[in-house]
Amino acid sequence: MASNFLQIKNLQRLFLLLLPILLAGCISALPAPSGMVAPQPSPIPLVRAPQVGQEWVYQIRNVFNQEVVDTVTERVVSVGPEIRIARIGAKAGALPDEIQAPWGFVLQDSHWKPPQRFEKPMPLWPEQLLAGQNAFYKTQYQVLGYPDSQYYWGLSMSAIGWEKVSSPIGQVLTFHYQNEIPYFQSNDVFRVQNIREEEVWFSPEIGRWVYRRGFGRYITPGVYWANAYWEDYWQWELISWK
Repeated sequence: MASNFLQIKNLQRLFLLLLPILLAGCISALPAPSGMVAPQPSPIPLVRAPQVGQEWVYQIRNVFNQEVVDTVTERVVSVGPEIRIARIGAKAGALPDEIQAPWGFVLQDSHWKPPQRFEKPMPLWPEQLLAGQNAFYKTQYQVLGYPDSQYYWGLSMSAIGWEKVSSPIGQVLTFHYQNEIPYFQSNDVFRVQNIREEEVWFSPEIGRWVYRRGFGRYITPGVYWANAYWEDYWQWELISWK
């Protein structure tokens, strides 16, 4: 299993390195956010506590061609043992809520498709904002609206470090980390293996990410990883907050 995953990772890295070249003749891929390495703050900044009315607006782009897919507004609508974040897309309309319990741990997650309800809350950002920290978490999830079946979910979170990134809201101090979800179980019985990967630039001051860029790939019976199917490859970019 470990050797298979390493092979998949090497193929992913090769493909992503070649992606701009492959697309150069027809469309322009969206460059990854670039940040300037920043020293570890002391003390480490506290993550902004949730309050009703806090809001983040994201522009979502297709990484392959830079197309704007949607603009999504996320707003805190209730705070208590559970923190509920209502979400609405300019194109998609009302989206499933995000629920954290406690703050920083997601119980209901609508970022990936289909939306998920976890058996135990999963971290949204590293528990310690320190470079070099790595952690692995696993749980079961249900597809929102279908409570009778559960599926395996494993999350590997790797902390890269502090970076200052330029964005539509200005230059922001962020904590850069990577998420990998290897060999999670899909509710689609035709998908026999699945992987997802993303990079996140998280701002404690803002209480959410400035950039979140991720993709997923999967195979069906008879399909090899070299020909794996793509899920969405999107980048979320913060354009306003309050």
